[in-house]
Amino acid sequence: MSYGCREAAANRHRIPLRYIGSGIMRRMSIEHHFTDTGACARHILEALGPDLRVAAPLGLGKPHGLLNALYQRTADDTTRSLRLYTALSLTRPQPEPGLQARFLKPFLQRHFGADQVDPQYALDQAHDALPSNVAVHEFYLQSGAMLHSRDAQCSYISQNYTHVARDLVLQNINLLVQLVARREGPDGVHYSLSCNPDLTLDFLRQNQAAGRQRPLCVAVVHPELPYLGGAAEVDEAYFDLELRPSSSPPLFALPRLAVDEAEYALGLHASALVRDGGCLQIGIGSLSDALVKALLLRQQENILWRRALVALDPAGTTHALASWQGGLAPFKAGLYGASEMVMDGFMHLQRAGILKRRSWGNLALERASVAGRLNPETPGGHYLRGAFFLGTRDLYAWLRETEAADPDAIDMCPVSGVNQLQGVHQSLAILQRRDARFFNTCMMATLLGAVASDTLEDGAVVSGVGGQYNFVAMAHELPDGRSALLLRSTRQHHGGIVSNIRWNYGQTTIPRHLRDICITEYGIADLRGKSDSECVEAMLSICDARFLDALAAQAKSHGKLAVDFRIPEAWRRHRPEVLHAALAPLRRKGLLPTFPFGSDFTEVEQRLLPALNWLQNRAPSVRGKLALLGAWLRPGERVGGEDQALRRMGLSEPVTIGDRLLRRLLLAALRRQPAPPGD
Repeated sequence: MSYGCREAAANRHRIPLRYIGSGIMRRMSIEHHFTDTGACARHILEALGPDLRVAAPLGLGKPHGLLNALYQRTADDTTRSLRLYTALSLTRPQPEPGLQARFLKPFLQRHFGADQVDPQYALDQAHDALPSNVAVHEFYLQSGAMLHSRDAQCSYISQNYTHVARDLVLQNINLLVQLVARREGPDGVHYSLSCNPDLTLDFLRQNQAAGRQRPLCVAVVHPELPYLGGAAEVDEAYFDLELRPSSSPPLFALPRLAVDEAEYALGLHASALVRDGGCLQIGIGSLSDALVKALLLRQQENILWRRALVALDPAGTTHALASWQGGLAPFKAGLYGASEMVMDGFMHLQRAGILKRRSWGNLALERASVAGRLNPETPGGHYLRGAFFLGTRDLYAWLRETEAADPDAIDMCPVSGVNQLQGVHQSLAILQRRDARFFNTCMMATLLGAVASDTLEDGAVVSGVGGQYNFVAMAHELPDGRSALLLRSTRQHHGGIVSNIRWNYGQTTIPRHLRDICITEYGIADLRGKSDSECVEAMLSICDARFLDALAAQAKSHGKLAVDFRIPEAWRRHRPEVLHAALAPLRRKGLLPTFPFGSDFTEVEQRLLPALNWLQNRAPSVRGKLALLGAWLRPGERVGGEDQALRRMGLSEPVTIGDRLLRRLLLAALRRQPAPPGD
């Protein structure tokens, strides 16, 4: 299309002239401001015509209200079509009827608020109920939410995080919508991409470089979104439309997670691999929380932390690795954070004085810092770089407070600036990430060091690759970087226990040639540069003892382990009861709480959780159902707190036969749990 044709098309659709095609013309301010979401949606549909091809940020940055309005109008009009490209569509849990609904509905109402808005397309897609004129493509799914959606499984796009912007350019996107923070000052209006500079900046830059028509860009202002500067800040002319609704739902806040003993043991091992003065990347979930808590113990309760590590590591494998790859002392120089996701763990590390090593977007300053010639307090600098953030309300408040007190501290930037080393600033990025430790979680690992993190053996996608491959590859590119993949050695499956370490698995996220470090609750397997037989032995050394013989036999039968190999007796101690004994001193001192960073559940709800999990774990299998029947017939002796638990679940005075059944099952489950301290 010639420039004149582009201008005519822009006028016809009333799209402001800026960055169209070659980017010759530029509008200086937004021409259209809306406070009504419906009116904004109607304007967009009129401007862009019947076919919408929409890009929306992952996670927190999606404007659910506007997307819902566009989705509903498309669903109601079969002459229109909508194709949405996004990731991590956050929805509140949808509880099953029965005890789960009785427990979750009051909690969800309290935690998320009555005004919370879910993306309707995600709810419909989960039930394969999208209309035929709507398609939703995600490159990262809310973990486990779409396992049973045929539509989502077919529409999923498997991509490295850093390739999304490149591939999005090919989709002829004509609309980009994003939640933003807004600020007015002497120099006019500015926006912050805040939680999601990750793909927007990269995509629009690459789209312009490819000579493609720029999409209509809509800024949806949220008053609670933290305003972060740096690369995340853009001027008013960056967007074509502004929607500032008269009211906004609360920001989606994740509940704080529980951590169990196996996860704590894993975190303790992992925390010994972190080198003072180094760089840290961590993901999200209970394993990451366990690692953060262990780093805090290393800093604040170093003697007790060391004693626990000795109890967990009688063979000295973790200590040997710590001596040349990590450390056992508290942190003095501190850590620098470079992680695609900024989550609560970084907040806790900063508050404890661990996350504090500054870095600069200047190679000379970085070299001076490494050489000890720079006073970090003089030139500012940041101690945390990220591409998107998602977490609790505490995290959002901390980000706002940090920006106000120390504007340089947090650098939100495109994902290309976090997840890869390519480009003109490669030398600087390598220096910033010195002694980097990249910690990510996975579902399963093989004896040969391959890892499955996102997809089940039958091809069903649990979540997505995201940036995991990026960080593993980066660890191999950095001269002193290491990748550590964290996984529990076992999991519950159909009412039984199975090993997460397998001989082989039908899906791979990280191939065996990129094997580096794997960590379970039983220790660390250093796989880098090892032969296949050495790799098998190292993985066996961190297995649950109940599966050692079978796994060793499989490796021998495939010619990857010497036929005369004998399992060391020390590995036979890899059992939950041994972990329990090793962690007893920390547990008695209250240093391993179920919720290490506080809980969004009340005390009564925390008492109910293990009982409900006990019931849920037994429901899938025949043996479990028999156990539930036995529990129903013999619920056991009364324990403290029953009346409060029944009242919270609405079962104090059951009316129907079904209610009486649920009440009796719940009492049986409560009576089979350990009594809380003080009872």
